Amino acid sequence: MKVLKFGGTSVGQPSRMREVASIVTAQKGPKIVVLSALSGTTNSLVKIGEDISKGNHDSASIEIEALYTHYLDFHEKLVKKENSRSKAQYVIHEHFGFIRSLLKVEFNENYTKELLAQGELMSTKLFSIYLEEIGYRNVLLPALDFMAINSNDEPDMDFIQSRLKNLLGLHTGNELFITQGYICLNYEQKIDNLKRGGSDYTASLVGAAINAEIVQIWTDIDGMHNNDPRMVEKTKPVAELSFDEASELAYFGAKILHPSSILPAKQYNVPVQLKNTLDPEAYGTMISGLEKSKEIKAIAAKDGITAIKIKSSRMLLAYGFLRNIFEVFEKYKTPIDMITTSEVAVSLTIDDDSRLPEIIEDLKMLGRVMIDTDQSIICMVGNDVVEEKGIIKKIFDALEKVPIRMISYGGSKYNVSVLTESKYKKQALNALNKGLFGL
Repeated sequence: MKVLKFGGTSVGQPSRMREVASIVTAQKGPKIVVLSALSGTTNSLVKIGEDISKGNHDSASIEIEALYTHYLDFHEKLVKKENSRSKAQYVIHEHFGFIRSLLKVEFNENYTKELLAQGELMSTKLFSIYLEEIGYRNVLLPALDFMAINSNDEPDMDFIQSRLKNLLGLHTGNELFITQGYICLNYEQKIDNLKRGGSDYTASLVGAAINAEIVQIWTDIDGMHNNDPRMVEKTKPVAELSFDEASELAYFGAKILHPSSILPAKQYNVPVQLKNTLDPEAYGTMISGLEKSKEIKAIAAKDGITAIKIKSSRMLLAYGFLRNIFEVFEKYKTPIDMITTSEVAVSLTIDDDSRLPEIIEDLKMLGRVMIDTDQSIICMVGNDVVEEKGIIKKIFDALEKVPIRMISYGGSKYNVSVLTESKYKKQALNALNKGLFGL
């Protein structure tokens, strides 16, 4: 069985949803389709929830009616038969009836989660109705019947596997199933969401739970590119990546994939293929457990980085100094991305500066603290890249005119990372594209 996931832009217009149906029905064999909400819906629902929680009911009501009108227009362009339109109208009226009812209750966090779930619930039902209209039998598998997280907000894989097996067993003979991305139940059996990776994460979890043949993540770009196409003109999709290479790229800024979203697939060794809805015949990027050539496959950049330097003569020949530093970041639950040390100084980076003032105050107890904001980490990823002869020379020849603040080399066999001011990011990415890929 395959798992096919489509994001909000892929189903955001009636014409796009019909194209998704063509892609789905063209693939032979049993499959589970995971859908996001129609593009723009979740943002609108977030705004509605914020307005209601602040008591701005008039503003919320205007937003609700605008979204309602959008859905009415959407269904009229999506389905043509009277019976299909009646079913679609019922779905829309049902869910907007719930949304409007929130204007009359004491709004709380639980209602916020229920509100945000409405987008995925509507998109999957409308898609199911359209498939029926064009003659394809399908089964809705409500994500709230099998997708669950535990008290640590981690997926409850035993529950997911057991429930999915039972649900699929109730529909033997059916080959097309549709479910919602992003939404789930928490350990209190209340509606919640997966938080990290959204619908991609759902697809990976479903693929792992059923030991799928493959998980396909469909977006509007033909796979993961070897550089950021928003910053660099000459880029190309990378045909093959290992799970570890893809994870490094996702963590360090490759927007096409959330870093958490392929972890379940990696754990259960289920291949993940990134495909393009606008060019279904393009191969895209295949992510699997295979580790091939030792070369740099791609470059990614992560913005919003803060560099922190702690300098102290007490560090010289002392033990326990690094532990004291790490304890500060543990205290404020702030992860560290990069770190370098010398005899009297430690430099490190963080991407979450929400607790920076408190962190600085505690670090001042250990030494002199210097801060650099508006930094970017540029990460070059490939299998065993740190063992490739001459790779460091190539990197720094390419970055000859770019000021480098920090270097991370050897911590992972899959990447070499450098830190520079964000104003130099575009220059660095283009220089590396030419120096490493000749593009």
